[in-house]
Amino acid sequence: MGVKFNPDADLDTSGVEDTRGSGGGGSRLPGGAIPVGGGIGGIILLVIILLLNGGLPGGSGGSEEPAVRNTAAGNLDSCKKGSDLQTNSDCRFVFYQNSIQTFWAAELPRRGKKYTAAPMRVFDGSVNTGCGPATSAVGPFYCPPDQRVYLDLGFFKTLQTDLGARGGDFAEAYVVAHEYGHHIQNLYGILGRIKSRSGPTSDSVRSELQADCLAGIWTNHATTVPDKSGKPLITELSESDIADGLDAAAAVGDDRIQSKTQGQVTPESFSHGTAEQRMKWFKAGMDSGDMTRCDTWSASSL
Repeated sequence: MGVKFNPDADLDTSGVEDTRGSGGGGSRLPGGAIPVGGGIGGIILLVIILLLNGGLPGGSGGSEEPAVRNTAAGNLDSCKKGSDLQTNSDCRFVFYQNSIQTFWAAELPRRGKKYTAAPMRVFDGSVNTGCGPATSAVGPFYCPPDQRVYLDLGFFKTLQTDLGARGGDFAEAYVVAHEYGHHIQNLYGILGRIKSRSGPTSDSVRSELQADCLAGIWTNHATTVPDKSGKPLITELSESDIADGLDAAAAVGDDRIQSKTQGQVTPESFSHGTAEQRMKWFKAGMDSGDMTRCDTWSASSL
């Protein structure tokens, strides 16, 4: 059935930058590598190496590209009402972005923290960022220096075909919410304190699991988040939708990815956590709806 979106909702595209078809302007980094620690290594699919990574720490600091807008008929700028989904199915990503940002913009001040909006840039091919150039092979990521979420919509097919996820609307929503979880971490200064980037209890793993938990926090509240006029953006999440999100979280576990790509599991190279851990922390946020339940840093058992 999929997530139920409100056809009467008013959508806000001011924080969504659709640059697909604009050429991007990014270039491959030397050797096709992306400047980030904690990857699997080798020449295995970069989308797997960097899947859902919390930005590109240690990036080359390349200048961010101008926000060139996609002028094609299916661009996200055309998503003004929920009913626009009928003619442009990609509008669901505007729903996700609006709902996630609206939630955090209310939740953080309630906890005494100012929220700073983070645009979501949709691209294809390549893109320049405040973290350096990147290609579609990187998969979704958050760049701390320019405080943007970067997303190539083609990734979600890869999530199914290469990583074995069953897909679905809420698998997509989980990915976007995870990246915005990294933005929340950045606002709290957490990403800048990451030191160890590999190992089963590394800072990188703790950061990724916390982002999963924060994605779960939004999930708990998703059907109550309103548009600017007070109408709900997402009206219903079924048990099947939630299962799709948990399935996506499991599919990007280090152990699942390593088993698929190298035939064995090497915990010393973990950077994101196991399938079980990713589901556990996503569920911890989802079940509680409480940010205090997302302290992966002091948890003795991940």
